[in-house]
This record gives sequence, structure tokens and C-alpha cells, in this order.
Amino acid sequence: MVRKGKITAPMDIFGIAGGQILRNATTLTVILNIPVRVKNIRAGRSQGGLRAQHLTSIQFLAQFSEAKLENANIGTTDIQFTPKTIKSGNFVGDTKTAGSICLMMQTAIPCLLFANGPSELKLLGGTNTEFAPDIDYYKMVFQPIAKRFNFNFDLNIIRRGYYPKGGGDVRININPIDQLTSIDLTDFGQIKRFFGRSFVAGNLPKNIADEMAEAAKNLIHKNYSTQIPIDIEIVQEPKNKAIGTASGIMIGAETTTGCLLAANALGKRDILASNVGIQATEELLKDLSHEACVDRYLEDQLILLMALAKGNSKIRCGPLSDRTKTAIYVVEHLTNVKFKVTEIPSSKRDDILHLSTSQASTSLLNISNSTTIIECEGLGYQRQL
Repeated sequence: MVRKGKITAPMDIFGIAGGQILRNATTLTVILNIPVRVKNIRAGRSQGGLRAQHLTSIQFLAQFSEAKLENANIGTTDIQFTPKTIKSGNFVGDTKTAGSICLMMQTAIPCLLFANGPSELKLLGGTNTEFAPDIDYYKMVFQPIAKRFNFNFDLNIIRRGYYPKGGGDVRININPIDQLTSIDLTDFGQIKRFFGRSFVAGNLPKNIADEMAEAAKNLIHKNYSTQIPIDIEIVQEPKNKAIGTASGIMIGAETTTGCLLAANALGKRDILASNVGIQATEELLKDLSHEACVDRYLEDQLILLMALAKGNSKIRCGPLSDRTKTAIYVVEHLTNVKFKVTEIPSSKRDDILHLSTSQASTSLLNISNSTTIIECEGLGYQRQL
């Protein structure tokens, strides 16, 4: 049940929750057609208030929700966002920088599921960026999981773009649905295969991609049977299909029950290619050590979908992240949906992961064995025609 009243209680934003809480709040209010005031935006930061990428995100949402934005300027700490009906159509979201295309997808896709017809998005910016899942993650992990909620979308990568120029171009086609179905992602099963994509772009030599992939494979073999297949695509991006110079790797795992987990890392000038491969792989191994069915990148994105779906949804993940806590807070603040979070000390895996002692791995050497179950009874929200 959605909370009643013309205006929700103002939401205060502090520290780490800054940009994410803004995206979560405006996305949910577009779908539920309720206005929201967001206050103290990015309080406590050295440069508080709206930044360019946040303003671009909410202006993009306003395109297809015909929202009224009040006080939405760079640097402002308080805004009011009043959406109307979600409309379908062709929309362009342009970060004008190397800002994350995937973060725009996070806000747009849930909204346009409940539009009055099919929509096409042209998203411009960065396809592989820091502090956000990359476009390959969305294609290989998020898109298959979306089908469990009863929706799908077409994703076409026209051109890749990297920091600092951006210039990436991704097209999304999405058809509306009447209602999301609930999910149960709590049965880990057994690891069936490892997969991934290791790339270089611009003037970087292909052997960098080889080294990242080889380091990832070696670390996996230290922890899992060599009988488990590992398929990492090695790619040198065509120069007419990528803008800028970059390297990176996404490494994932699929289980016998259909769970998909992954992690990614980007290359840097002062980090060996092998350590980039190790960094991404260690993040994945940490999630696998909990026998999580949902990785750290996906869990917070599923909270809003679980809240909107019909029926009881349940996911199994590692220790609750700050992003997930923020997503739960937003949903519970704007609706009457309540989440149950249960921490289960795990004794299933007593061995210690064989992690590298390189710089890239020091933050992962102490592995918590706790597993978290997150569940809720969803709104059963239906598209408004």
C-alpha cells in the first residue's frame, strides 16, 4: 500500500547515500505518482548539493513522467519532484560527460515498465565507469535476472565510452508490463561455470586483456575445481566502436539453480593488469564465499522491484551493504512495504579463500561468513491505464 497524502515527509540525505537515495526516491515516486521533497542533498560532502550527474538523472526521469522540478540546480541541497503520468516514447539521456549510462538505466527501466506503451532510450555517456556496474554486467547479469520478475528489454551497445570523454551510446527498447512477479533467489546450488569479458580500448595492447583474464583464471583455480569451465572473452575494442583509452574486466559465475553473480574492475596506470584481474575476481569470490544468490551490485537494485512485485520475494546475499540499507529506507519511507532482514551465520564453508596478498586484495583478506536473507511482501503494483 502506498502512503497517503499530497507530500511525503521530507527525506534527509547524508554522506554515502547522496546520489543513490536521490535516484531511488525519484524513481519510486514516478512509478507511484506521488510527489517528494528531498532535503540536505549530499550533506557532509566537501561539495554538497546536486552535482551535474544527479541533475541529469532527475531531468531524464522528468522527460517521461512530465514531472515538475522545483529548485533543481547544481549545488542546491533541497528539491521537490512532482511527477505526473508515465508516458511512452523515444527519450534521450545524455550525461554530457563520462557519467554512468548504467545509473541512468537503473532509474529509467523500472519506470518505463509501467508506461502506456513501448519506449526507446538513447543513453549517452560512460559504459564502463568507476563506482557503478558496467554495461556488460547489465547484459550478462541484470538482464537475465529481470526475466524472473516478468520483464525484459533489448540492449544494444552502439559505441563504448570511457573516462574522461564519455561518448558511449547505448539503446534500450522496453515494452510495458501489467505487473511484476515475485522472485525467490535463495537456493545457491553449485557453481556451474565462470564467465567474463576482459577488454582493452584505444592504444592499449591486447596482452593487457590477456593478463587480466589469466590472473582471474589462476585465482579461480586456487579456490575451485579446475573441472569448472571458465570462459573469459578477450576483446580489443574496434576503434570505431569505442571512444577513449581504457581497460577492464568483468568476471562472473553461474550456478546450477540459475544464480548469476559478477564483479568488475577498471585498469589504472599505476596498477598491474594482473592485479586488475585479481581485484575483480576477489570481489566475486567474496560473494561466492557467502553462497550468495545475489551479488553486491545487484542486491540494492532488486529492492525496489521486490517492493513493487506481487507476492513474497526473497533474496540471499552477503552482509547488507550501505546501498541496500538506503534502498530499503526509501521504499519503507514512501510505502507501507516492510522488509525482513535476517542474518544467518554460515558454517557451510569453513575453508579460507586463497586470496592474493597484493595491494589489490588487502581489503578482502578478512572474510565475514555471515549471509543475509532479505524478504518482503510486495505491493502488487499494477500499471495504470
